[in-house]
Amino acid sequence: MSKKSTGTFESPLGLIQIESHEEYITSIKFVEERTGSSEQGSGVVKSCIGELQEYFSGSRNSFSIPLKLNGSDFEQQVWNELMNIPYGQTISYEHLAVQLGDLKKIRAAGRANGKNPIAIVVPCHRVIGKDGSLVGYAGGLDRKEFLLNLEGAIGKQISIF
Repeated sequence: MSKKSTGTFESPLGLIQIESHEEYITSIKFVEERTGSSEQGSGVVKSCIGELQEYFSGSRNSFSIPLKLNGSDFEQQVWNELMNIPYGQTISYEHLAVQLGDLKKIRAAGRANGKNPIAIVVPCHRVIGKDGSLVGYAGGLDRKEFLLNLEGAIGKQISIF
């Protein structure tokens, strides 16, 4: 029997719901209201909440919680690439496609970025437009801007040329 757990906590950006399967985080997403019980989930969910609280307080810039990313091979390749973007920096969608080996993958990479099931920890918010504009974030552009400001990343785009 598989062990699933869910927890919700109030972040500076609103409610965040965290789901786990066994000892792996499988989802972190913004939600409008709490669902289920008020319990904060399993040990890994509680650890994730603690790490996110540290992140929001400015005392954490990397995460150590175990993740299980469920998606196609290409989506997983994109999400793994996102985890290579340093804290406090951004890349463009074009840069992401080049890192994946083919500039023609830019739209597919953007779609996979948008399907990221683990917000913040898999930092899809660090991908911005080539011109530095804040485009595309499933949690909303106001949240993306907040996260990038929290990390001091506004205007710190990695250049590939």
